[in-house]
Amino acid sequence: MRLRNTVIAAASAIALVLAVPTSANAATGEFLYKVGPGLPHGLTDPPSEQCLNLPGATDEEPGHSPRNLTLSTATVFLDFNCEGDVYYVMNPGKILGPRLKLRSVVFS
Repeated sequence: MRLRNTVIAAASAIALVLAVPTSANAATGEFLYKVGPGLPHGLTDPPSEQCLNLPGATDEEPGHSPRNLTLSTATVFLDFNCEGDVYYVMNPGKILGPRLKLRSVVFS
């Protein structure tokens, strides 16, 4: 009887460990940028390897002045949906000025 209870407890523990989801990869930190005349926007702990269209950026008013304060590399794109030939790779800690325009980003 004890062996049976021990086996059941061990099997339950293994099933519980396997059932707990692992945390999703995220770029720890903040990615900050401005829109229009300088309205601050940002992403906190954004997901990795997923294209993100920047909130507040529009066709008429792209984002600008990005600050990659995450621990991951950020690739910023001029077009939405991380498309187009115009992009820039920002290493962690990189700060750029208002000349760089962006509408989407993906983190490594």
